[in-house]
Amino acid sequence: MSIASDIITLENERILNLLSIYLNDAPQSVTTEDIEALSEFGISEEQAFGMTLAGLFSLDIADNQADFEFYENYFPKMIHKFDQSDFSDDPYLRDIKFPNASVGNASFEMVSYAPYEGFVSNDFEVEPNGRIIPQIGFFSQEYIYPTVMEDGRIWMSVTPQEINTIKPAVDHAHGKVLTYGLGLGYFAYMASLKPKVESVTVVDQNDGIIQIFESQILPQLSTKDKIRVVKSDAFDYAQDVAPKQGFDFIYTDLWHDVGDGLDLYLKMKEFESLIPSAEYMYWIEPTMLCYL
Repeated sequence: MSIASDIITLENERILNLLSIYLNDAPQSVTTEDIEALSEFGISEEQAFGMTLAGLFSLDIADNQADFEFYENYFPKMIHKFDQSDFSDDPYLRDIKFPNASVGNASFEMVSYAPYEGFVSNDFEVEPNGRIIPQIGFFSQEYIYPTVMEDGRIWMSVTPQEINTIKPAVDHAHGKVLTYGLGLGYFAYMASLKPKVESVTVVDQNDGIIQIFESQILPQLSTKDKIRVVKSDAFDYAQDVAPKQGFDFIYTDLWHDVGDGLDLYLKMKEFESLIPSAEYMYWIEPTMLCYL
């Protein structure tokens, strides 16, 4: 490796470590007051957010050239302001009314991002030189989104990150579609809306999640006749059932994040040879590849 690539690798590690601490420990540490104070100088909210975040990371971008260059290499391409209207036309969020319902230890709840709360908004972008650009979003107003809670913690949700990272798979879906992982049924519904999708088979083994989906969400879907849910272990199904069904497109979304996803991703990749004619995609694969 060259000296330049070594430096980029170290900088990638640095930005990921800083963001991990911020997102896990203090995602609401950028405040409305911070943004308003900097906006008085004529800069955009994205710039104000980035500069405030840099200060929280103890970067001296005014007087330290190395810190300034680090900032310029990442922050302008990393920070994104979203608006409620960016998601108001999403068919899933538009068409589905989320009930106050629970099954066992799983229940629907509406939760929110506070104004200027940071969150992961999309997959990493990787530049030709190997620089990894995480994608961080924020709203200037409270943004409410649906979740399923299990034992008091968010088990699954439909956030901007979910919408943005699932979109590539929805765009590619065709023919007989198989997806591992039900979630709140976002991929299943969005794929089923496509005329070139014949059917969507969803494999999941969580009884509570399946019951909530089939009783509360599925009846609301205009394409419910195209969607079938199968209760099964994903890996058993991939090995014993899927090869006999003639699927054209297979999408896997079995993990919460990279931490619990890498091993599952690599294990599921081993089954691709059983249906060589199918097209395969995996949730947050571009991000996971950065860790392999």
